[in-house]
Amino acid sequence: MLLARQDNVGDVLLTGPAVRAVAAQAEVVYLTSPQGRAAAELLPGVERIITHRCEWIDAHPPPVQPPLIVGLIERIRTAGVTEACIFTSSHQSALPLALLLRLAGIDTITAISHDYAGSLVDRRIAGDPDLHEVERNLLVVRAAGFDLPAGDDGEMRVRHRAPAERGRYVVVHPGASVPARTLAADRWRAVVDHLIEEGRSVVVTGTGAETDLVRAVAGERAEVRLSLPLADLATLLAGAAALAVGNTGPAHLAAAVGTPVVEVFAPTVPASRWRPWRVPSVLLGRQSIE
Repeated sequence: MLLARQDNVGDVLLTGPAVRAVAAQAEVVYLTSPQGRAAAELLPGVERIITHRCEWIDAHPPPVQPPLIVGLIERIRTAGVTEACIFTSSHQSALPLALLLRLAGIDTITAISHDYAGSLVDRRIAGDPDLHEVERNLLVVRAAGFDLPAGDDGEMRVRHRAPAERGRYVVVHPGASVPARTLAADRWRAVVDHLIEEGRSVVVTGTGAETDLVRAVAGERAEVRLSLPLADLATLLAGAAALAVGNTGPAHLAAAVGTPVVEVFAPTVPASRWRPWRVPSVLLGRQSIE
């Protein structure tokens, strides 16, 4: 079975329960983006991964290059799968990928689609189901005949090393791919200062591109951890008392390791669909602003 979510780390992590539902009955080949690959590698149940920088979903899409599209079709064809489920958010279309999957010889395709899908989708879930992303993904695989096995509670999970202990520190992750989904650096610095004054140890994390931001937020008293591999970040979060973060991928990684989340959540997307899944959480921000 081919499962597809061609987006970022958090989006891929939210497919985890759906992946396990399929993996209980079939081998899972996961089609994702280069930026989502690290998350797919951590999901229990994923056996093989195909990556493609998606021209119709990527926030900074590359130009359409026929040789790359032909190469993607061939990689899917040689994967030896005959059925696929396409995962999308409400602002995305499943139909471009459905067409490529048909050209790759996929016989049966399941997806949510606002639009009439013609012969591109066999099991079409019409409209835009108003569900949390985890439930939305499970809805797709259930339509294809797959459900969580007995004893699976539907929580998010990732492969990671267990921490030596939990609760010694708080992690602050100030960065986000979209600036509107996090706080300004000076406000995160105030959060760090407050936590330290309350007697908490603080670890500030970020990517290499966020080095200046992370160091400005950490100041002289917080520990800095930059460019951690995703599995190592998962272990760091698993050992934390809590994560303070904007609306970005590490919030979902924390949920996948059972760590409470305090999330700055601007109303750019519905919190009911994207809030941390099944962990104690507090959302900061007025969700009613339009």
